[in-house]
Amino acid sequence: MNKIQILNELKDHQDTLQKVIDTLSGDIEEACEMITSTIKSGNKVLLAGNGGSAADAQHIAAELSGRFVKDRKPLPGIALTVDTSALTSIANDYGYEHVFSRQVEAFGKPGDLFIGISTSGNSPGILAAFESAKKLELKTLGLSGRDGGKMNGLCQLNVIVPSNITARIQEMHILIGHILCTAVDNLFE
Repeated sequence: MNKIQILNELKDHQDTLQKVIDTLSGDIEEACEMITSTIKSGNKVLLAGNGGSAADAQHIAAELSGRFVKDRKPLPGIALTVDTSALTSIANDYGYEHVFSRQVEAFGKPGDLFIGISTSGNSPGILAAFESAKKLELKTLGLSGRDGGKMNGLCQLNVIVPSNITARIQEMHILIGHILCTAVDNLFE
């Protein structure tokens, strides 16, 4: 890439970030309340996504169970994307669209929080997981982009990054994930 292309990418990132600042601060504050109330009540956070969103789910779960910035007790953050035996057996026996919903049903309890990440808001496996989470009375938080997709009707709060570009959406998702982790860290003085 040449310097102009690099500067265009950085400018596009900056423009997307400004849109997030202008339109999503209230939703992000509500998402922070969802995750902090979950942790304060002794419940766990389950996360899932596909591809880059799977990496984001794992990243956020690691910040919870390990640490983010503060040296605090480990917290129950579980990425439903990491157990290859569960993923492959569920996909083989029930279909890929059930790889997360079956795990939500196995691990989720009322009061837990399920965070589903999908740049389109339409990933079938994430949608099915939201349906299972709702039935089991988990709190539900979506991180999406574009117009929010079908996730709009399936989660309590869908934080929709105002972009149609997958890379920009994913960049904002991990920023929002880090803000959530900061809110959790702030619980521990």
